Amino acid sequence: MDWGVEVVEQIDEHWRSRLRPRLVGLTDDEYFWEPVEGCWTVSRRGESRAQWSFGSGEFTWDYGETDGPEPVTTIAWRIGHLSSGFAQSNAKRFGGPPTSLETFEYAGTATEALQQLDEVYACWLDGVRRLGVDGFAQPQGPAAPPQFADLPMARLVLYSNIEIAHHGAEIYLLRDLYLRRG
Repeated sequence: MDWGVEVVEQIDEHWRSRLRPRLVGLTDDEYFWEPVEGCWTVSRRGESRAQWSFGSGEFTWDYGETDGPEPVTTIAWRIGHLSSGFAQSNAKRFGGPPTSLETFEYAGTATEALQQLDEVYACWLDGVRRLGVDGFAQPQGPAAPPQFADLPMARLVLYSNIEIAHHGAEIYLLRDLYLRRG
């Protein structure tokens, strides 16, 4: 059995049958909706309330250090997190254009964000599929943070799958809450 194929097919099945269909019809109001005060989000440059604001375009992505729990995040923040993560992985491992939190261009509309997410996910999925058995077993190497450099690529792919499911579930919940807000 090729476990790499099984891992990739599992997350792609989740993407195609659960996550991506739940994003159909996402509006800008939902994308930017802040269910509580002080959310981290994607903001026009210079308008962020967060400690740090990453991105090279008109819109930036909130982040910062916290003493307590991290702030609640918007759908825009979650999609931006997934998109920039895929884009960085694509740049380091799969021939994508160089990018980082600082240089990524975060989307300012739901439509743009979904298009961007689809593009970086497709590139990531293609790259992961091309790893093959040997590629999954190879160390992550210098492109990874030092504590992960000797761990196999399979570990990185499995972690990415967790991120997709985790943030996807949060997006589902935010959409459900938005649709039922008082």
